[in-house]
Amino acid sequence: MLAPIQGGAGAELLRAVPPELRLASMHAVTPDGRVWSGGEAVRVILGELPGGAVFSRFAAAFPELTDRLYRFVAANREVFGGWLGQDRCRVDPSSRAASERSP
Repeated sequence: MLAPIQGGAGAELLRAVPPELRLASMHAVTPDGRVWSGGEAVRVILGELPGGAVFSRFAAAFPELTDRLYRFVAANREVFGGWLGQDRCRVDPSSRAASERSP
């Protein structure tokens, strides 16, 4: 599930994260309620993607490198967004929810 950090679902999922730290990085919340942030979240998210297990294991084996790469991409997200096209870097969970409600 993708949820905006500042939305109701994000606030609920991140209730253990102090509000002033929520926007500092991306987060992944596992079904048991654990919250992973920054480079650690990369590992968790990769593990959930089809074909991502190998990359997840790499991220787990090299946590400092993963965190550095995460921070580099985050600091330069507008550049990467320009290369990919800005629409590819947007997440709008409401459009997904709307499409799921359609018959």
